[in-house]
This record gives sequence, structure tokens and C-alpha cells, in this order.
Amino acid sequence: MNNGIFFIDKDENLVEMLEKSFDSEDLLQGLLAKYPNLISGEQIDKTNPRRWLFISREVPLPDSGDSSGRWAIDHLFLDQDAVPTIIEVKRSSDTRIRREIVGQMLDYAANAVVYWSVEKLVNLFEKNCKNKNLNPEEVLQKFLNNSLAVEDFWQQVKTNLQAGKIRLIFVADIIPFELQRIVEFLNEQMDPTEVLAFEIKQFLGKDATRTLIPRIFGQTAEAQKRKNTFGSPLRQWDKESFLEELKVKFNENIENIASKILDWAKEKNIRLWWGKGSIHGSCYLMFDYNDTAFYTISIWTYGKLDVQFAMIGKYPPFNNLDIRKEFINKLNIIDNIEIHKDSYDRFPSIELKIFKDSKILDQFLKVIDWYLEEIKNYYK
Repeated sequence: MNNGIFFIDKDENLVEMLEKSFDSEDLLQGLLAKYPNLISGEQIDKTNPRRWLFISREVPLPDSGDSSGRWAIDHLFLDQDAVPTIIEVKRSSDTRIRREIVGQMLDYAANAVVYWSVEKLVNLFEKNCKNKNLNPEEVLQKFLNNSLAVEDFWQQVKTNLQAGKIRLIFVADIIPFELQRIVEFLNEQMDPTEVLAFEIKQFLGKDATRTLIPRIFGQTAEAQKRKNTFGSPLRQWDKESFLEELKVKFNENIENIASKILDWAKEKNIRLWWGKGSIHGSCYLMFDYNDTAFYTISIWTYGKLDVQFAMIGKYPPFNNLDIRKEFINKLNIIDNIEIHKDSYDRFPSIELKIFKDSKILDQFLKVIDWYLEEIKNYYK
């Protein structure tokens, strides 16, 4: 006999709904894309339920630097803490669900943190929104609900990828016992990667009513203890806490370098915008001119400085690719600075420690000065 569930309709009739497997894997994939909450965020984290930003379906993933994509990931989401969440969907009738899918997901994890860039994910998200006639920035701002700035969110995605902080989720109508045990083992052993499985059962009524019931696997007590950094509360950074963090993590030299850059920004009337990273602090240097907030650089408590080319290129005159390339060339003339020539739409990083040589810092800030003057001259 089929397992069933019952509900009482508005006319007080008892309606039986019978369990039925999904007709196709694509049907289940489509439901996840349309209803991301089927991946129950509350089951993952009861105190701070996960929310999902849908990036795309069939996301290409390369296995080398010159590959366009060896695999296609079923679904890619980001949660509110910018943790990339890879979802692989299989029906229980697919025999690969017991062992082969595990190796496949480990391939995904190993290569995603190496070959995915935050710029790639931004492009996928924007393309998906535009295909639905949605404004990507409005969608993201609504998702973040003022908890984090858009730019800070994408920078946190970059940080999570670099740290290997991602989430792998297996989804099926039935999660076999063998897969349950493997998921529990991997989730206990892999840190900071989180490995989970969701069983989504489908029940159908005679009037075509459909009920979907998700159930999580993999969250043992040991795994939850190890993954206590997932869903960490946000922290509002300021100058004092930011510099103190650099001093504690590194030394007074790095703290002094950051302090000099912040003092220079004050002299140039550049606004400091402080991030809300739960683990890493950030400070964005914003040049307010002609009713526009122009991005310059950001500084991070993990000891790096990012040049905001991906944001710089949104406004004239630096929406001109040739001018952004000139910007990169000017930076690469400086000793110990080497930014890849294709970084004109990215967030290339520079180690703060190279600025221990005050001459290098002076030269760097002169290039940023040039950038500011180009903006002023354009809007005269």
C-alpha cells in the first residue's frame, strides 16, 4: 500500500493524498528553480534560517583554466551569508544516486573553489534576471533587505570561494540509506564545506492537488558543532575595530599601512563605507562626485586591498574598456604590483604588505589620484 497523507478541505471532507514519484528529473529541477524554499532553510539552520538567491540552472564548471566547462551543475544558489550552494538532483530510480553522485559532487566542490570567479557568478545571476525581465540590482537588494551592501555581498562570495566555504546538497525523492551515511560522514569531516541531502516527497490528490514535503539528512551533532561559522551574525565594522583586527591578525606595520590609506582618503574627501562581514571586515573608499558614488578600492582585514574594476567600469569615463586597461597599466608599472591584463571587469587583489615600502604606497595612491582627476575632468 502507498504511503499517504490526509488533509481536511474547506467543506470538512477528508482528502487522501498518495505518494508518487516524480515523472522526470527535470520536473523536480524545475520545481526547485521556481520554489527555492523547498530546500528548507529552517531545517538547515533553525536559529538563522537560510534564504536563497537563485543564480542559475545548468551552471558550467571547468576542470582547468582553459576549459569552458566540463560539467553542468543542476542548480546554484547563494544564501544570505554569500555561501555558494551547489545542488545536484537525482531521482531514486537512478542507480547513480548511491555512489557515483558522491564522486561527482566532490569533483564539483574541488573545482568550483579553484575555477569559479565572483565575476562569473555575477554574470550568471544578471543574465538569469534579465531573462526573466527582472532588474538584478533590485532583486539582490530585496534579498539582502539592507542587511548588507550589494558590493559587500559579492566580495563575501569571493572570500567564501577562496576559503572553500561552500555547501553541497543532494536532492532526490528518496535518499537511500547508503547516501545518508555518506553525507553524514562527509559533513562531519569536511570543514568548512557543508554537505547535506534533502529528500522531497510528492503526494498527489484526486483533484490534482499536490503536496511536497522536504526532509533534511546529514546534520549530525558533530557536524553542526564543526560548522558553527555558518550563519554567523553580522558585525558592523568601523575604523577602530578594523585597524585593531589588522593589528591582531598581522602586526602594527599592516595596521599602519591601512591607517595611512584611510588618512589619505580623508584628505581627498573620499567617503569611507564600512562593511558588515561576520568574519572579515571591509572598508570601501567611495568618491562622491556629480551625484554619483564612484568606487575606488576596498581594504580587508585578511590583509588585502581590492581594486574595484568591476564597479569602476559601470560609470563614464571608465566604462570605456581602453581607459580601464590604461588604469591597469599604470598600476603594473609600480614595483611588486602585477595585475592580470584581463582584470578590467574583476576585483584584483593586492597584498597590503607590499606597501611597507612607502615609495610603492605613494606611487599607488598617485595612480588612484589620476583616476579621481579623470572623473573630475570628464564631468566638468
